[in-house]
Amino acid sequence: MMDKMPQTPPFTGVFPNSAYNKNLYQTKEEHYGGLYYHDNTLVSGSLEALIQHLVPTVDHYPDRTYIFTFLLSSRLFIHPCELMSKICHLCVDHQRLSDPQADKMRLRKMAPKVLQLLTEWTETFPYDFRDERTMRSLKELTQRLASGIMNDVVYTYLQNCFSDHKKASNLEAYVAWFNRLSYLVATEICMAVKKKHRARVIEFFIDVARECFNIGNFNSLMAIISGMNMSPVSRLKKTWGKVKTAKFDILEHQMDPSSNFYNYRTALRGATQRSITAHSSREKIVIPFFSLMIKDIYFLNEGCSNRHPNGHVNFEKFWEMAKQVSELMTWKKVECPFERDRKILQYLLTAPVFSEDALCLASYESEGPENNMEKDRWKSLRSSLLNRV
Repeated sequence: MMDKMPQTPPFTGVFPNSAYNKNLYQTKEEHYGGLYYHDNTLVSGSLEALIQHLVPTVDHYPDRTYIFTFLLSSRLFIHPCELMSKICHLCVDHQRLSDPQADKMRLRKMAPKVLQLLTEWTETFPYDFRDERTMRSLKELTQRLASGIMNDVVYTYLQNCFSDHKKASNLEAYVAWFNRLSYLVATEICMAVKKKHRARVIEFFIDVARECFNIGNFNSLMAIISGMNMSPVSRLKKTWGKVKTAKFDILEHQMDPSSNFYNYRTALRGATQRSITAHSSREKIVIPFFSLMIKDIYFLNEGCSNRHPNGHVNFEKFWEMAKQVSELMTWKKVECPFERDRKILQYLLTAPVFSEDALCLASYESEGPENNMEKDRWKSLRSSLLNRV
């Protein structure tokens, strides 16, 4: 008699420990119907077996961790419309019994599970359903479920899911905000005419950056630091001479890129743990340094193969990728505890931001060029400006 199949843990935002960079085939693995487990964690399997494991039966429903991880990674191996078609056929196969009455009872047990799977899919990856072929297979499956059983429930589900698709997060907007904030900080500093005013602006943004660190907003923290480290700002030595830089030095140390951003990663782990155990929305805030997070996912994807030599899907790799994406999704759901100040929002979104050339020119006007290269650059910028006028 086959032992009971190990299960992946329930969905809590925490995924199984990954050892994707180890040679798992040197250790003992457990094999269950095309799925391979190591230390009770699913590590690989054929695509067909992974799809089989996704589909509910009377006695089985995949846990949410597995559903999210598989659907996130599946598009690397199979188009969503093909996956939906396979799921549809598998669900139909699971219903087939010789006794029509037993078949109806079986459908009654399966239908809620299948609807739950479809709900998780459509809510988490709504853009998979822009394809008419995917929608056609989905409608076919829901119509079978609705054949005299749970008719109202099924069509209410369809109406709720597809009357208004959720919009996918715009990654470009995330990056654009980082760049705008960096240039806004540099602009505000370089715009100040007097040295003491520039110093005050720098100290103000240092305090803002420190507050970003305290609440866990690492993305804006890095954007502010980047703005103050831009050449037009960093070269203002006389201005920096009037700034109390101790707090800024601490912040720079926290975001030091040395050792693969070790200090930042330590702080991020601390903020993540605080968020998990938090009792207030303020303590739950975690906004990671977005560019580094994307870089981590990119190198994880490029550095680890999607399949093992035997053709099986390297599912451990996708556990790790899903963990990082899942954390971001969890952090996005945190309700902002701060009141919206319309004047501040208006300023952040509409305040003029200098171009790189304009920043350099403003910097040279504030504190003159110190060497021949800067003098040539200054003359070039002034000449260019006069020609535009």
